[in-house]
Amino acid sequence: MAPRLARADDGDAATNDDGDGMPVMTVEFSRFDSWYEIDSYWEGRFLERTKRGAFKRTIKAQGAAGVKVLFNHGRDMQIDQKVLGVASLLEERESSPYMEVPLLDTSYNRDLVPGLRAGAYGSSFMFEVMKDQWDHEPAASEHNPEGLPERTITEVKLFEAGPVTWPANPDSTAGLRSGVDWLMDDLDRDDDQHNELVRSFAAFRAMHGLRTPLDGGPATPAEEPAPLTPAPGTSPARHVTGLSAAARRRRMTLLGVKEG
Repeated sequence: MAPRLARADDGDAATNDDGDGMPVMTVEFSRFDSWYEIDSYWEGRFLERTKRGAFKRTIKAQGAAGVKVLFNHGRDMQIDQKVLGVASLLEERESSPYMEVPLLDTSYNRDLVPGLRAGAYGSSFMFEVMKDQWDHEPAASEHNPEGLPERTITEVKLFEAGPVTWPANPDSTAGLRSGVDWLMDDLDRDDDQHNELVRSFAAFRAMHGLRTPLDGGPATPAEEPAPLTPAPGTSPARHVTGLSAAARRRRMTLLGVKEG
């Protein structure tokens, strides 16, 4: 289920309405109720899934055109944050969110088309979790033989979606945070953004008893999680069940995602 180029009835790639000769890219991401493993040095190790309905509010509020469409989350060395196109359709379908994007007639899109046509890419999206549910000590099961903590995402705020080279979930091309580890590696380790993110991810792991790949198996959630690092000028606060709205905004700002 890699991003595809839409096909017309005659078998040729469908083109944009403006006749520029570029194809329409279709993207399905975040297969509903499909468990995938997050195995991140920064976020920890746990299973995650999204539930149907998680995207309805954000789609209604922003519309298709309100979601940016980038390659590799806008961190490709050549394409950078140039948009691939403006989505003409974004909706929830039975098994996954679905997006149609008429590709702009640009040199970087022409470079991507052969790989998209060959199914060489997965898909990913950048988002903010608005509501989720955790099972910190699930019993071992077929989908979770190690009994890793399980996270179910029930509502998100969607910022960006598009093709990526390395999706986190090859089965559904969900790739929720396929770029977190390489994003952290890409940041200057001496700058404030990197240091704030290190503390933020450490607090997230402490809240949910998550271990990193180097730590081994699942851990018991901390009774009193370490406080999140506040924004300058604010007082420290503790959050037992998850990130507050302010903390989520802080995390997204540090990751370079800005609300338009």
